[in-house]
Parts: sequence; C-alpha cells; structure tokens
Amino acid sequence: MKRILLCALSVMMAGVMLASCSKTEGIEPSTATPAPAATPAPTPTPEPYEPNALTGEARDADYPAGQRITAIMVNNIVAARPQRGLSAAQILFEIKVEGGITRFMPLYNDYNDITEVGPIRSGRDQFFQLILPWQALYVHEGQSIVMEQYAKDYEYGTLNNNNGGNGYRDYNRVNWQGLTRSTGLAEEHTMYTNAENIQKYLTSEDVDMARDYNSTFFNFVDYRLENAERDLANSQDSAYVLDDYGPVVTDGEYVEITHSASYKTRMLYDAATKSYTMQQYYYTDKSWRDTVDENNDETLTFPNVIVLFTDIHTYPGHEGSDLQNVDYGPGGIGYYSYGGKTERIYWQKGSPLEALRLYYLTADGQCSDIPLEINLGKSYVAVVDVDEAGKYESGLLADHGLAAGGSDTDAAA
Repeated sequence: MKRILLCALSVMMAGVMLASCSKTEGIEPSTATPAPAATPAPTPTPEPYEPNALTGEARDADYPAGQRITAIMVNNIVAARPQRGLSAAQILFEIKVEGGITRFMPLYNDYNDITEVGPIRSGRDQFFQLILPWQALYVHEGQSIVMEQYAKDYEYGTLNNNNGGNGYRDYNRVNWQGLTRSTGLAEEHTMYTNAENIQKYLTSEDVDMARDYNSTFFNFVDYRLENAERDLANSQDSAYVLDDYGPVVTDGEYVEITHSASYKTRMLYDAATKSYTMQQYYYTDKSWRDTVDENNDETLTFPNVIVLFTDIHTYPGHEGSDLQNVDYGPGGIGYYSYGGKTERIYWQKGSPLEALRLYYLTADGQCSDIPLEINLGKSYVAVVDVDEAGKYESGLLADHGLAAGGSDTDAAA
C-alpha cells in the first residue's frame, strides 16, 4: 500500500512539473498575481506530563501538587480485621513481620483523604526502606529497634511520626469475630487516626510536608497516549520461552501469594471491572474472605498486582523477637499481573536510598536494562520470602473452581 501511494504521488508530482515547465509558442506568460504561499500549520505543543506520582494517571483538580506522600503502618493480624482506610490508598504494600504475620503499608497522595485509618501498628524497616527515597511522612505507633536506628541514621526527624498520627483508641470497634475491647480484643488492635489528627501533628511539630516529585513511583504507561494501556498478552517479551522457567507471560486470572503458613493473599480477576478483587486467608476457620474497608464496606480492588521475591530472615541477635530482615540488596525475580495475565519480571532496589525499580527480563531470564511499564491505576505490592516462591500460583479462575468475576466470599480453603 505504501508503494502504491508513493507511485501515485510521483505521478502527480511529475504532472505538476510538466505543467509548470512546458511552454506554448506565441502565448504570453500570465501576468496574474501569484497566490501567496500557504502558511504551514503550527506544530501542536505537547501536553505537559503531569502524572499522579503513585498511579501514573493525569492529575485531577484535587491533586496535592508539592505535597509529600503519606505512609501508614496498619495491623493485619487476623484479629485486627477488617481494617479501615485501605480503599483510599493509591498503593498498598504487604510484607511479613515477626511470627509469620503480615502487615500493611498504604500510601496516600494526600493525607487529607484519610477519613479514618487503622488499626495502626509499629514501624518496621522493611517498609520504611521502600518510602525512604520518597521522603514520605511515615505514621506508626511504636517501632522496632532496627527501625529506630534507621530513622536516626537517615535523620528522618519529624517525618518519622511515632505517635500514630496523634492516634486515638476505639475500644468499641468490633472485629470480624464480633469481639470488642471489653470482650477480649487486644488493645493493640484499637489505634486509629484521621486527617484532622494528622494535621494536628503536622502543625504542632512544624513538619515540612512540601516536596515536588520529578518521577513516579513506578514507570507507568504515559496517560497522554491515545491507548494508554499495555496488553501483557502482546508484551515484547511474551514470544519467547525460557528453558528453565517457562513462558514469560501466562494466565493470571487467579493469583495466590503465600507469605507464611497462616498468612496468604489471593487476587481474583474481574474482566468487567478490569481489576483484581483482594481476598485473605483466615487460618482460624480455614476460609478465604474479601478484604473489606470498614469505612465504606468496599472490597479492595487493584488493576495492578506486583509480587517480588527476596530473602527474608531473622535479624541476627533478634531471634527472641523474630525481627525480620528483608534483603533488598540483590534484587530478584517477581511477577506483574494485569488484565488477567501474569508476566515474569525482575526487580532491583539496592541501598535504602535507592527507589524500587521494575524491569523486563532478558531472553536468558536476567534483568534487562529496559524499565517495565506498569499500567495506570492503583497497585497492590507484596514482598515475599523466596522460601515461599514454590507456593506462588497464577492461572485461570476456573482451575480453582471459581467463576469469572465471582468473589467466592467465605469459600473454604
């Protein structure tokens, strides 16, 4: 087609040249005033790239430009469920702490969006290292001895909010088992905060919340593109097969993550919403239940699911408390799920001051130099012990007895 168009254009140009170069004998040339040359259309000025730092989406009118990200430590021991405020987060991290328990760290563009969040728990360095390069406000109640040393070493000052964001106790809260403080719910599952209380802390401590970010948390697809979406099924790496690991892109309607024997998370893809519904395992009755935000009774959903494997072990000398050390230094293999597909990836972080980065794989399964493109929207990110990598699952919903789009709440494991 391109050749035909070029040939047609050549004929047209030749005709113009013949008409302008030929002469007719005895006829005087025209004295008419020539038409003015056409003014070329101005090149449109590209729309400036002004993304949401945590989702990659175009900033809306309410975006808090120039404000630091806020990170909050949230309890995830089974007795602490359901939590409040997680659905308002743009990124949600889940990582193992002591005793095989996991903890959450939701990230918010704007702390003013937090109607109420909690139960709030103590800070851990494996979470702090992820937000340290972004200089986020870090809200928690108490902290491990390693976390305390990190805050001192990196002079985090008032950004290390160790009083739960002026937190308050809700002794009347009812957990999923129907327990309150008076009927056996531990006090550590009752601390909450909100935007008003966080603002009181910021004002009383004169905390500098000003920060302009010149990059996004992940390498997101450019929202200015006509089709701002990357189809994993057509990934640049999906055509080849790695001998040792299998296909780079596989089915990913069902994603199950094992953090420990008792703490597991799974994501169920709903094609109607193009998002994953989050469920958690309740070892107390061996069931899967939707992860619900008690503030609005909404089940947590994410278009992006990211799972990163690394070595997690007890800090030497802290065997009694089982304080966990997450090794971010060497990087490693991970998985990115979007649109019902799962893609194997590589991740790197390096030192605590280096930001987390995701990459495509090379043909031999190594880290390439090409940053992975993440699709726009919220993300769930799990950092998982490599010892649990063999229990990671990604496949079709039907293979697990689940219907497409079904949440299968309360289904037995």
